[in-house]
Amino acid sequence: MSVLLAVFIAVLQGVTELFPVSSLGHAVILPAVLGLGIDQRAPEFLPFLVVLHLGTATALLLYFWQDWLDILLGLIGRRSAQRAESRQVLLLVIVATIPAVFLGYLFEHKLKDLFGVPTIAAGFLFVNGFLLFFGERLRRRRDSLNGQKDLAELSWKGALAIGLWQCTAFLPGISRSGATMVGGLLSGLSHRASAHFSFLIATPVILGAAILEVPKLLHHAAAPGMATASLVGGIAAGLTAFASIAFLMHYFRKHDFEALNPFAFYCWLAGGGSLLFLWLA
Repeated sequence: MSVLLAVFIAVLQGVTELFPVSSLGHAVILPAVLGLGIDQRAPEFLPFLVVLHLGTATALLLYFWQDWLDILLGLIGRRSAQRAESRQVLLLVIVATIPAVFLGYLFEHKLKDLFGVPTIAAGFLFVNGFLLFFGERLRRRRDSLNGQKDLAELSWKGALAIGLWQCTAFLPGISRSGATMVGGLLSGLSHRASAHFSFLIATPVILGAAILEVPKLLHHAAAPGMATASLVGGIAAGLTAFASIAFLMHYFRKHDFEALNPFAFYCWLAGGGSLLFLWLA
């Protein structure tokens, strides 16, 4: 893989990982649609994607450094209302992460074969549009009854539900951030609070995946230029992800009414169009 191609995939990943449109789906679909000549079933391809995710996780840590610092101080400092709230947020992050760790361990090998099939990824990307669209409809009905909550008001049951929604992203084409945002909306959070929590719980999940997959990349580093392409790609993904986070947090602050609809329309267009193209090609 050339460095230029790695940067292209990295920029794509940095945007689509945090936008609710499935980074993994795009990484599987676009090489096939554009004829980029990438062997998506090669043993080093998935670890390469994980390095890009590691760049994204770094961007998340840097953008939300204050949250993680508050959580750290909440663990080691004296009790106070603010630190009690930080401990509560940490507990919610842990609860929301457990389903992905448990189900990922059980089904990783069974689902891995789907990652290299562009038509499957395109189909699930199309389905992702319905997830976002109907999530907004259900959220509107729930808001009319109960109103919206801040992140500090989220219960452990709500965090667990969001964690279960996150597990749908084991299917290529289903967006992790989109699923967790929908889960947050259905648990009573506002769009901004849902996005905030989605980005917080992304960090341990992505870092955990990197711990598992980066050694495999090093093992396959004999592939020409793979180590360099991965390093440059990881940096590009991190920079792009940081800009994406800033944009989305601003977007959800300004648009708290059916904010996921534009992304649903995009998924229908991109997923349906790609699926049709791949069938006819």
